[in-house]
Amino acid sequence: MTVEQAQPTPPKVQTLRNLITVALRVLPPQQTTAHVVLQALLQKELQQEAVLDIPFAKFVLDNRQLTPANAAHRGTLAAVENNDIEADASVAINHPKEVFVLLKSHTQPIDTSANYVQMAAKHAAFILSEIDDELITAMARPNCPIVSVVDIRSVLGTLLQLSLLTSAERQSLHSLADLVQLFPKVVAITGTNGKTTTSQLVAQLCQLSGRDGLINSAVMGTAGNGRLNHLRQSSHTTGDALAVQTFLQTMLEEGVDVLALEASSHGLHQQRLQGVPVQVAVYTNLSRDHLDYHPDMQEYAAAKAKLFDTAHFPTLTHAIINIDDEFAPLMLQTAAASGLQIWTYSLDANKTATFTAAQLNPSLNGVEIELVTHFGTVWLNSPLLGRFNVANLLAAIGAAMALGIELADIPNLVTKLQGADGRMQRVMPKGLPQSMSTPATACFIVDYAHTPDALTQVLSSLKPHCQGQLWAVFGCGGDRDSGKRPLMAQAGLALADKVILTADNPRSESPEAILADMQQGMTADQLAKTTVIGDRREAIQQAVKRAGVQDIVVIAGKGHETYQEINGVRHDFDDRQVLQAAFLLR
Repeated sequence: MTVEQAQPTPPKVQTLRNLITVALRVLPPQQTTAHVVLQALLQKELQQEAVLDIPFAKFVLDNRQLTPANAAHRGTLAAVENNDIEADASVAINHPKEVFVLLKSHTQPIDTSANYVQMAAKHAAFILSEIDDELITAMARPNCPIVSVVDIRSVLGTLLQLSLLTSAERQSLHSLADLVQLFPKVVAITGTNGKTTTSQLVAQLCQLSGRDGLINSAVMGTAGNGRLNHLRQSSHTTGDALAVQTFLQTMLEEGVDVLALEASSHGLHQQRLQGVPVQVAVYTNLSRDHLDYHPDMQEYAAAKAKLFDTAHFPTLTHAIINIDDEFAPLMLQTAAASGLQIWTYSLDANKTATFTAAQLNPSLNGVEIELVTHFGTVWLNSPLLGRFNVANLLAAIGAAMALGIELADIPNLVTKLQGADGRMQRVMPKGLPQSMSTPATACFIVDYAHTPDALTQVLSSLKPHCQGQLWAVFGCGGDRDSGKRPLMAQAGLALADKVILTADNPRSESPEAILADMQQGMTADQLAKTTVIGDRREAIQQAVKRAGVQDIVVIAGKGHETYQEINGVRHDFDDRQVLQAAFLLR
């Protein structure tokens, strides 16, 4: 009896023309730039290159990820040389190549991009280039079709998204509403500080609610990507467009109901989130950061404001905005121009906001909050430490209610919340109870605060509860905004009784040079209460050794991170684990 061999699953084959056709059905008319770009892709310049109907397997943004030429690809070339059109078509369909998308680099010269094209041309079906094709062609002389699409970022996310769907899923899409219905509900949080905590609180509130359509929640951001309690480490707050869309597709396949993601200013400026069906946009705050990338604070704020613009995110329905922040008017103006439902929040009882923390009773066990809203008033017992976490909680409550959770359910849900890893996280020696009633050691807090404002917020939240001395152990990252360094030191010195300056992630810079920058402008009195210890492990050990039982010690800057980057190498380093080891050495 002959056993019939199982046939391999045929590869996914698609064409640019098919993807563009679906994209034009889905994207609304107000996305004028996207429509212009897509229509241009169907016009004569592309048809001259004859790439619209070339079958391909997938898009690739990194030339190193292109599948090397194999026997099937060589067969394609042989068929072309022999003018065997039928054989050429068969091989192209059954063994499709990939499409390389060349994006402009913000850090590398044009000749590096030309080198990428040279390498990609050996294996790609064709190349779509954000850089002028004549310039690239002159430098690289690729032997495969290359088409310049100057505004490709305005449609790239959508094309990537559609390419990852099955043919049946693509055919089911006839409008933007179909796209929203297909994918998880997306809440996007932007701001300098609070993105990670707020995103995790949104996901937790939804999951704890037990409501159909909300219970299966996930996050994407600095502390990791994935469903709650199943996070995978991430390399960026907002990954590149392909990473974002691949993750979104994974969440769709895993049946996730709600995705709360962090939207970084880099990601928004570079349109890495284009095509993500964001429904609720949240703004936390803006303070000095990333000025090595953005020219000034106004440009930094403008990048954040893109999240509230339906020209970029046409699926938006709600904007949740912190009106205590000085850049809130820009976000409010952008959201209003887009016709969004705007809900505001504030920690100032004298302001009129949708959600207001009218009374706060903080302690080292959390905060009791009187929450006054346009929907009623409730009292909350939050287990999260710090005044700034009250703001994060209000933002998360607003987002959760925008998704359908009732105010009456909020108090019970809040008691069950957990803070994000490395965010205002208290680390106790293992084996001791989490109580401050009979402390056997100082109170040690690990936090990701790596901006002057964030450090100020952490220290000011803890200062009223410190019966002894308040310590701050922190540094500044290398290869980043150097103007922030003395400001970080001053933020620590303004509130802490004792400061230990140490290394953060020095990257390619000298830790000593970074520490010298931090000490610029310090007075004699400030120098007297400052200790400089370049080795971060030793700095933490000294803090543990020297702190009294009534003291509070904040170890800031790295939070959840499990590495320290030095000269391009990531060494194992987790502030929380280093603390535990230091406890044993006391």
